[in-house]
Amino acid sequence: MTASSLRAVPVTETRLGAEAPRAQGPGHEPPAGDVHTVMLAIGARARAAARTLALASSEAKSAGLKAAAAAIRAHAAAILAANAEDVAAAREAGMTASMLDRLTLNEARLDATARGVEEIAELPDPVGKVTESWERPNGLRLERVRTPLGVVGVIYESRPNVTADAGSLCLKAGNAVILRGGSDSFNSSRAIHAAMVEGLTGAGLPADAIQLVPTRDRAAVGEMLAGLGGNVDVIVPRGGKSLVARVQSEARVPVFAHLEGIVHVYVDKGADLAKALTIVKNAKLRRTSVCGAAETLLVDRADAGRLLAPLVTMLLDEGCEVRGDAQAQAVDTRVKPASDEDWRTEYLDAVISVKLVDGVKAAIDHIETYGSHHTDAVLTEDAAVAETFLAEVDSAIVVHNASTQFADGGEFGFGGEIGIATGRMHARGPVGAEQLTSFKYRVRGTGQIRP
Repeated sequence: MTASSLRAVPVTETRLGAEAPRAQGPGHEPPAGDVHTVMLAIGARARAAARTLALASSEAKSAGLKAAAAAIRAHAAAILAANAEDVAAAREAGMTASMLDRLTLNEARLDATARGVEEIAELPDPVGKVTESWERPNGLRLERVRTPLGVVGVIYESRPNVTADAGSLCLKAGNAVILRGGSDSFNSSRAIHAAMVEGLTGAGLPADAIQLVPTRDRAAVGEMLAGLGGNVDVIVPRGGKSLVARVQSEARVPVFAHLEGIVHVYVDKGADLAKALTIVKNAKLRRTSVCGAAETLLVDRADAGRLLAPLVTMLLDEGCEVRGDAQAQAVDTRVKPASDEDWRTEYLDAVISVKLVDGVKAAIDHIETYGSHHTDAVLTEDAAVAETFLAEVDSAIVVHNASTQFADGGEFGFGGEIGIATGRMHARGPVGAEQLTSFKYRVRGTGQIRP
């Protein structure tokens, strides 16, 4: 089977007329034996599209994304109908209420998705940006310029809006993207993707710029992790710990991801108590399921008499379970004893562990021992303590006197993110359009040769 004979198979080729096509069921997916062939063809087409996108103008990419947003709005009824099928199936399968909420679309959420695509369209184009330039003594002029990564593979779960978010960010940075959504959101993702492709192609961009894997078969994930014949340049997983762990373990291409968000807030002696109460409440309880939610509260022993009880009581009264060391347990009988495993746990729920430490150095030692290098915060009015924490905590995001829930690409001014990266190579922290680029050096001479 050749790549050309597969062009009618992938979802990238669907078009929307007066109504988005109904999402096809498993019976219309490629047979299991064809997954390898189908995925290799998707990879080859993505590489071809990436070459086109790398040369696309800022105006063309912006116009394509705005057209994609308009198509999402135009086909809202069909997208919501497809989502209703996913939600009904998930509810019948016993999906939890919190996961159902992540899966569910409504008119407001879909409009916010379209608006997010428009916001990405308005971002500055990172491609072609000269980040540094200099001249050598021999007259050679050099410059470092941003270039697309090439082909990005995104593997995600449940949230159908990721189809639009990830696709738009990758395209803004001049990359082709291969999306593999979760089985739970299969119909929703296909409907959103079809609308986006209609918009992109109407604006003159290639249909293969954003491709959606047309099967629920998990073998497709393995094919992507293997690199699709060398056509995938980076993988971005967005989902639970088991998904991210598998990707990091099996991928044969670079990965932008974080496995866990074991986020700490350290309250130093002399901290402003009112400020600390407000920040800790927000960091833990604004949304407990996000990766920037605080999971461990560290309090300076030198000021525990003033700080510990109000903080612990506030959390308990707000409905948060507190698991603490002996001193925290002494504050309130509702505090449960913390085990060593609690310091290593990302709860993603209304649960927090609390511990006294002997100053900022001990707090940093605890974070380096138990943390995941995601996001960590210090609450202090002492500038020297703040600078020590910011300099010595080796996390992707370090925060002074603000909530850890600002660990988000939109809040950083990136217009959105494809995920948070905690590795130390290339991208770290929120991965927005600029982080989805690489660079090359351009060298201009006047006839120089090397002696």
